[in-house]
Amino acid sequence: MKTDISIIIPVLNEQETINQTIKKIYLQSFSGRLEIIVVDGSEDRSTILYIANPKVITVSSAPGRGIQMNSGAKMASGNILLFLHSDTILPENGLNDILTVMKDRSIQAGAFDLAINQKGLAYRIIEKTASLRSRMTKIPYGDQSIFIRKKYFFNIGQYREIPIMEDVELMMSVKRDKGRLRFLKSRTSTSSRRWEKEGIVFCTLRNWTILSLFLLGMKPEKLAGFYKNKV
Repeated sequence: MKTDISIIIPVLNEQETINQTIKKIYLQSFSGRLEIIVVDGSEDRSTILYIANPKVITVSSAPGRGIQMNSGAKMASGNILLFLHSDTILPENGLNDILTVMKDRSIQAGAFDLAINQKGLAYRIIEKTASLRSRMTKIPYGDQSIFIRKKYFFNIGQYREIPIMEDVELMMSVKRDKGRLRFLKSRTSTSSRRWEKEGIVFCTLRNWTILSLFLLGMKPEKLAGFYKNKV
């Protein structure tokens, strides 16, 4: 039977979170057919060797989100690809919401709004800003759980295998192709660990700076130095 949604999760040293992420996906009440593909960018395969659920498809890959997600997409049997960060949890009815939206054949891709799993006014401001920015630019980030038709994904050239901004580049390809994008009001919940580790102000300003420089044409290889430990 044809799979409706293939969820592709790129990982690097995510042993502590991966099984919980997978468990929460399978706990969803989903009316369609689903597969989960976890792509490990570590030579020692440390994350995929830790996965407990035998239904999960595991793949080894060279490191780098773009490389890993392309590897997973090539393995996928689903009509729709959903790219999920390992520290991001889908909203309760998220998979059904995707199927509902994608019944409109004119919609090629989409993403959720963003929630951060930490209390505090600063995090609420980041969430609101992210929603406004992504709708104005039509460029969601990867932590908003981008979904896209598989055939369309390959037609526009997949992810560029660059060290940073691969999610932005993919959405720019959708814009250049005049593909229709739909934002869902339900929100993915992503970890606050990077903001906590680096500081809210620094992390936010750094992200805005990197995006601005990328849109102005700076090569991602140069920008990667500003963004350590990516994946």
